Amino acid sequence: MSRSASAVSLSLLRIVRSAKHVQHPSRLSLIRHASQRALAESASSRNENDNRLEQSGVVAKTEGSAANHNASGSTAGGRVPSTGSSAADAVITTLIGLAAVFFGGIAYVSWYKKNVLDKIELAFARGYDPALEVASSAKAQNNSDKDERGAANSIHMQHMRRQEQDLVDNIIGGREAGQYFMLLGCKGTGKGTMILDAMQGIQAEGVAVCDAHPNLEVFRLRLGRALNYEFNEDTQTGLFQRRDPREGGAALDIERALSKLEKVALRYACRTGRPLVLVLNNIHFFNNDDDGRNMLLQLQQRAESWAAGGILTMVFSTDDFWPFLVMRKVASRMQVVSVRDLSLQDAIHASAHMRLSARDEAADPAMVREAVSVVGGRLSYLSRVSRAQDMRSCAHDMLAVEKAWLQSQIGLIPDCDDDVMDEQKWSSCSWLLLREFVRQREEDERARDEAIASGMLDPGEATQELPLPKIPYYKCRQIMTRTDFLEDLDRANIIAIDTSHDVMPDSVLLLHAAKAVVEEEGFGELLDNVRARVDEIESLHRTRELTFKDVNAGDRIWLSVDKGGSLSVDR
Repeated sequence: MSRSASAVSLSLLRIVRSAKHVQHPSRLSLIRHASQRALAESASSRNENDNRLEQSGVVAKTEGSAANHNASGSTAGGRVPSTGSSAADAVITTLIGLAAVFFGGIAYVSWYKKNVLDKIELAFARGYDPALEVASSAKAQNNSDKDERGAANSIHMQHMRRQEQDLVDNIIGGREAGQYFMLLGCKGTGKGTMILDAMQGIQAEGVAVCDAHPNLEVFRLRLGRALNYEFNEDTQTGLFQRRDPREGGAALDIERALSKLEKVALRYACRTGRPLVLVLNNIHFFNNDDDGRNMLLQLQQRAESWAAGGILTMVFSTDDFWPFLVMRKVASRMQVVSVRDLSLQDAIHASAHMRLSARDEAADPAMVREAVSVVGGRLSYLSRVSRAQDMRSCAHDMLAVEKAWLQSQIGLIPDCDDDVMDEQKWSSCSWLLLREFVRQREEDERARDEAIASGMLDPGEATQELPLPKIPYYKCRQIMTRTDFLEDLDRANIIAIDTSHDVMPDSVLLLHAAKAVVEEEGFGELLDNVRARVDEIESLHRTRELTFKDVNAGDRIWLSVDKGGSLSVDR
């Protein structure tokens, strides 16, 4: 309005100034007419301004009513109203967020624990075990070969079934509850094959297999793989600042895994009415030290409690004797299954069976008997010989290799240095024991020949292979004059020890190799020289030298040796 008033004033001023120079009678009327026109323009401009103001006021009122409507609608919809204070709103928002995280964390932890148990139970599901997958792959390949050759020889494509297989089938099938088992036997006797055959019969339902290892961290990973357990390494609960699961070491992680396994075994036994089976293979790979023995004790304690409850059966497999000695101290429900070599007749039958399976041809019975008489009834040796083109030549090559290996392990050095005295002491004591085995074998053969000559023994029975010579454990300590060498020989697969504490050569092949070495010319003299050299070095180590200084020619030294005062020696 101020702008329109000023415009009217300027128009009137211009009219008045122009009228002063106009000398005309109608000057007053002209001025009047101009003023009226200016007033009309001013009124028109004022009306336009008033209309604009009214329109802007209507829009503002409309926006205000809409905002009030939205605010009332939000409050009516159940949302948290504003308190009017920014600090209070921040506190409320924080509390709501913390509550959501807390209850969400509780739900996640509960779900994760249940998921862990479900995953472990899945490890015992039918056809899951990784060891069975590897064995099934080899079996599928054999079946494809069988299809190519034809179904006529299909019976020869299966494993040789041992007498212990029925018991192993019952153990793996969960029909031997209330106890746990140890399979004790030399390497290559077929312990692992029997376990895998039993697992294939039930498709590994309710069974898991884990191989031992000297490094407990590696064993921890293998046990987790067998049980499908990640040791809480896949959890997201680090947001709640839980401790690292691996801070306690491998033993504590294994204890956690066994605790989870116990929960799974309980609900599995309640649902199926039979126990789970956990096979620990090659436990002799654990170190025979404090860590290894403590791990065996930890596993055995669980095996005892689970066997008592009938929820899980543990099976330990070992090639060496020391795990049996360690576990025997606290064993109350442990049953030992000894797995030995096949007899001569069973070995001949198995060799012919394997050769027909491998080469699809029958071998000469005389050649098979000769080869088996050299390598014995060890299944791993029979498998190697049966696949050879010439079984007789392969058997003698294996004997030569075994002899060379034996001499590389415990070979004698006649004039040894004092640096290898301990090694030669072990070698000489080992050959004392092996020489005694060879002597007993010769006596058994002589007694058999005498029995045949006297007619007390049928010549047909003489074809049976003589059993391996055995010496009681305590007597071996007397022969070797040492108590700690037997375990090293057992670990090196030179001797074997059974549950009756009888010591024998590891195999027939090794006995033949030891016999070939002992019967060499000059072996007895060589063994005696080495033992004499060892005694000499030990005597030198026990000898003390006295040195006298500042002694001139003609000086006398008086040395007195007093043994109770009865003798004096002058020098």
